[in-house]
Amino acid sequence: MTDLDGTWEDEADWSAFDDLSEDAEEAAPPQPVLAVVGRPNVGKSTLVNRIIGRREAVVQDVPGVTRDRVAYDALWNGRKFTVVDTGGWEPDAQGLQAAVAAQAELAMATADVILVVVDATVGATTTEEAVAKVLRRSKKPVILCASKVDDDRLTADVASLWSLGLGEPFPVSGLHGRGSGDLLDVILAKLPETPRDDFGARGGGPRRVALVGKPNVGKSSLLNRLTGENRSVVDSVAGTTVDPVDSLVELDGEIWRFVDTAGLRKRVKFESGAEYYASLRTKSAIETAEVAIVLLDAHEPLSEQDLRVLTMVVESGRACVLAFNKWDLVDEDRRNEMIRELERGLVRVPWADKVNISALTGRAVHKLAPALRTALNSWDTRVPTGRLNQWLSDLIAATPPPVRGGKQPKVLFATQASTRPPTFVLFTTGFLEASYRRFIERKLREEFGFEGSPVRISVRVREKKKAGASKK
Repeated sequence: MTDLDGTWEDEADWSAFDDLSEDAEEAAPPQPVLAVVGRPNVGKSTLVNRIIGRREAVVQDVPGVTRDRVAYDALWNGRKFTVVDTGGWEPDAQGLQAAVAAQAELAMATADVILVVVDATVGATTTEEAVAKVLRRSKKPVILCASKVDDDRLTADVASLWSLGLGEPFPVSGLHGRGSGDLLDVILAKLPETPRDDFGARGGGPRRVALVGKPNVGKSSLLNRLTGENRSVVDSVAGTTVDPVDSLVELDGEIWRFVDTAGLRKRVKFESGAEYYASLRTKSAIETAEVAIVLLDAHEPLSEQDLRVLTMVVESGRACVLAFNKWDLVDEDRRNEMIRELERGLVRVPWADKVNISALTGRAVHKLAPALRTALNSWDTRVPTGRLNQWLSDLIAATPPPVRGGKQPKVLFATQASTRPPTFVLFTTGFLEASYRRFIERKLREEFGFEGSPVRISVRVREKKKAGASKK
């Protein structure tokens, strides 16, 4: 193997950087759905975490933390099913709570089995009686769960729940796990083998898209626009979304998995309670996604929160699309201001595709799908090693690296170590200045594209062998 400046002896050193092929993700089979419903603060999210076996749902000792219907994958005795956590259901709720209740009602309508959670320390209230009246008329299997039963002292209170007419109440402690195994056995017995509602067979798993941005920028409104339904609770109060909300969306003839996330309000170390855990869930949603749509308010100047979100996406190495929402409110003066703001504020992501949309009116939302495909194609792009080194040889001949410490470093060899994001390793005889690495990245993009995807370049300096060292 020859390097850019002559012969290279240690060919075996580069065997680890051969092109690797990745198998396409197989489509997951459809799973039956369990909806968990009940009054606010009866312990639904705590119980959901116990059922799925991990701390996913945001939990806090105040009512109303969960607002949207949030789906999680669960596994018990070798069977997989989906658990849908819902916000507290109140029959006569107003305002934001009415939207939360509507999400719970929709979850009940689309589930295969309904798990009604009642706080055993409080007993059946008029709300539970109203829920029971509705469910007794439905034809769906219903399981009644008495939560917060941490010891035997509440046995009599659990027995009183028979009066709801929903069958035997199962005592469970979501906090300690008491009775959760028996409850899961009952759930599996009620769940069908396949879901009642099926999206149909899909070739390959849908690409995962995270909707991120500061609070009240319109993430939930955009998701509702894309799904054509009130999938996420929308309110003028900033920070309405707490848990990441997954939705399968058909956009431009393709199925995508969109995740609506909580708005990042301030630095995590200054956050507390549900806000702190919501920010962690948002970060996790970005890391498990393949591409992020960063939603920016076109009507307002770029803020520190916007830049923090962008930094989080770039550092996670995800593909990125910038969507400027509320474009219907932008006038000519604001457009001129935006040009100057973008030149200063978006220096870290000049490569990201920009789409001007309005979640309220639906303006240009159809342009998101082509931008997402372009970003993902760039994210998956692999440059053949021979072509890469030939191109790099011509580039360095025209513009050699700057001299450092009286010596000019030489680039011996280059390889693309990985994709997702595209990562290139340069093996050199000396350190390359950061400015020269940025120059190489810019030229890489001009030659090979990578629009919508971050590109990482690392340098490995080859240590010279000591003079006179004996060869074995």
